[in-house]
Amino acid sequence: MTLLRAPRRLLAAWAVAGGLASVVLAQPTNRPAYLPLAGGLKAQAELAEIGREMFFDAQLSASGRVSCTSCHDPAHGHAPANALPVQPGGSTVQGFRAAPSLRYLHALPPFTEHYYDNDGDASIDAGPTGGYTWDGRAASAHEQARLPLLSPHEMGNASPAQFTRRLSGRPYASRLAALFGFALADQPEAALDAAAMALEVFQQTPALFAPYTSKYDEVLRGRAQLNQQETRGLAVFNDPERGNCASCHLSERKPDGAFPLFTDFGHMALAAPRNAAIQANANPSFFDLGLCGPLRTDFSDKPAYCGSFRTPSLRNVTVRRSFFHNGVFHSLEDVMRFYAERDTHPERFYAKDAKGGVRVYDDLPPTYHANVNQAPPFGRQRGDTPAMTAQEMADVIAFLHTLTDADLLPPPLHARTGNAPIAP
Repeated sequence: MTLLRAPRRLLAAWAVAGGLASVVLAQPTNRPAYLPLAGGLKAQAELAEIGREMFFDAQLSASGRVSCTSCHDPAHGHAPANALPVQPGGSTVQGFRAAPSLRYLHALPPFTEHYYDNDGDASIDAGPTGGYTWDGRAASAHEQARLPLLSPHEMGNASPAQFTRRLSGRPYASRLAALFGFALADQPEAALDAAAMALEVFQQTPALFAPYTSKYDEVLRGRAQLNQQETRGLAVFNDPERGNCASCHLSERKPDGAFPLFTDFGHMALAAPRNAAIQANANPSFFDLGLCGPLRTDFSDKPAYCGSFRTPSLRNVTVRRSFFHNGVFHSLEDVMRFYAERDTHPERFYAKDAKGGVRVYDDLPPTYHANVNQAPPFGRQRGDTPAMTAQEMADVIAFLHTLTDADLLPPPLHARTGNAPIAP
């Protein structure tokens, strides 16, 4: 459903070493990978428990009202529980990007500008790939965890020292300090790293963040079958001339048998419409250019990347209530229509100028319009027949429902999967 890319093998971003994951760092973060942690697996289990307590603790925010779960609700696939395009946070400042799901990020590779496929033709450069956040600027989950803790748009701590003062007063602070062997208040930067590591280790809990309990997983295990509509939807999803979704949202098991994550973690420009509900967009000169900024700055001199954002997983997409990096759409029906009709009927998605003309790709300066993905189902001429019919779009949505984890299903459907609920 996005840019036609070379098939790719998803590389793990971490490898277990010494009882804790170790990460190969990527620009632009370039921070030390991990603080030393003694105690092996027992210490790692304790760190995960501290991370769990932190994840639910709103007192770590400047307002005392925002926790990780405010934007990453376990009951909604660790994604927002509401349909807001941007989640409220900080004190007075609204951000400009939608909160992503935290599930199925265990194989997310650190960002690289040039990705070469291991399973296909290794001579093909698939382009910018990986990294945490929409623009891939964090190389690991603990580096990503630092960002919301200090962001004025999110948890609103003004500095590591301010965050550490809050952290030091929490019930689990002494346990965290004991694991790393220093007084948190004495080393604010190190204390922030320790807290971020605790959050990372908690988010590596497979049963919570990568359960693989969807109907589609059961189909891959040979314990369930898709119904007729779901089967049709998968066919459209995989068809390079209709949905073409699988060109970026990989749907097949990898050669090593690993189940698909429904993303290749690549970055691309889809030209989602400008969202008037985002306060920053009231300024007509403001544009969120993804890889080119404003939050990421190391590619600001590479115009070919402007407007590109990382491809999210489609697992649990049916429990979301806002879509794309700016949360501009609020139903999968609208998302599918955008894919099918963006270029054939742009007037249905984009604002008009003073003369009544359609401002195509209105959230991207015209100088970057050549970056916009034109692979099917995009790339048709205005007035052409869309690549997918209404029935085919409905069939794809039916298939997407098979990607929902069992713990997110209504109780009757949940019971049919045979998988027990997973408590946060």
